[in-house]
Amino acid sequence: MGDSEVAPKFAPFFGMGGIAFAMIFGCAGAAYGTAKAGIGIAGVGTFRPDLIMKSLIPVVMAGIIAVYSLVIAVLIAGAMNPDKKYSLF
Repeated sequence: MGDSEVAPKFAPFFGMGGIAFAMIFGCAGAAYGTAKAGIGIAGVGTFRPDLIMKSLIPVVMAGIIAVYSLVIAVLIAGAMNPDKKYSLF
């Protein structure tokens, strides 16, 4: 791969870094959201046991965030091809 202003040799490094950041921060955010929602479910369960099933919605939404980060990482990885020039833009 040739070195140019638009496509330097270190450009794939930033692509792989984007994949790593998408997975790390997406899963960390989902874990934090699940923990906070679990604390909320424990608090609701003591005073209003009839609302426990409604309280599960934030846990499901936090899990969807982790799946979304996986999809983004796969899309970025799919766009990376060693045969073609990989630019910073």
